[in-house]
Amino acid sequence: MARRTSAAGHGSKAHPLKKNLCFGCGVDNPEGMHLKFFADRERGSFFCRFRLGKRFTGPPGYCHGGIIATILDEAMSKLNKKRDIVAATAQMKIEYLRPVPLRQPLHVQSHEISKRGRRLTRVAEILDENGTVLARSRGVFVIVDPHRVFKRN
Repeated sequence: MARRTSAAGHGSKAHPLKKNLCFGCGVDNPEGMHLKFFADRERGSFFCRFRLGKRFTGPPGYCHGGIIATILDEAMSKLNKKRDIVAATAQMKIEYLRPVPLRQPLHVQSHEISKRGRRLTRVAEILDENGTVLARSRGVFVIVDPHRVFKRN
């Protein structure tokens, strides 16, 4: 069985955050999604199992496209934990392949494709319980100096 560890927040060891107010994974954000990600160390990837409630409705019975984008972005950003860095989304392309249903077991997984200087290329997919890919993304993240870019919270 793969070794799995929790991957909460967006800080790094060098830049820990006092609170996690992230909309996607923030435990300190009462309006957030509270997604809980885990690292699969054997595969070098991150994943999260979840169900979407009706507050994330787009078309009746299905998830809003902006929420799908948020989940994919969140999954790709968790890969920062692997390198203990802070990197921001610079580009993101999304393929909406099938409607993402509400109230059904789903999971998202992500992995890194390449690193070139400060640019990291990553992919993520949302799958249903049968393993059908419902949406996928490819993103470019840029490593940033958190002390210069972000406010302390």
